[in-house]
Amino acid sequence: MKVIKKIIEKVFTKEIILYALFGGFTTIVNLGSFYLMYNILNWEKNIANALAILLAVLFAYITNKDLVFHSKAKNLKEKLTEFYKFMLGRAFTMLLEYFGCLLLFQTTIPEMVTKCLMTIIVIILNFFISKFFAFRTNKKEGKKDEKN
Repeated sequence: MKVIKKIIEKVFTKEIILYALFGGFTTIVNLGSFYLMYNILNWEKNIANALAILLAVLFAYITNKDLVFHSKAKNLKEKLTEFYKFMLGRAFTMLLEYFGCLLLFQTTIPEMVTKCLMTIIVIILNFFISKFFAFRTNKKEGKKDEKN
């Protein structure tokens, strides 16, 4: 029982819970805007998909920076570097999602099922990219901040 409790404590940290919550909101932005543009506005599905991904990425940056990973960037250079790293990571997963959907849209899998599957893969990858690449803090700086 203690082993299970330790695993739960390790997995369900405040950071992961917040990431999941805002990841859910990001997913709503992504899927909702795709649904609106594709099904209601009758835009071409690949254009609707690309714009939906872009809107979701911008929403994710703001929430991840401030509410999930609590950015420690202090000056303009650090903030721009962080933004660049975040966008680079998101560009990678955006391309993965876009081309994954492009390929899967050619199958008999319904568009919304394809979109949901690709979104789950992207959310998981984005957590690790944000935590260990974009919003990674220098361990020495983190210890310095804890003392103050």
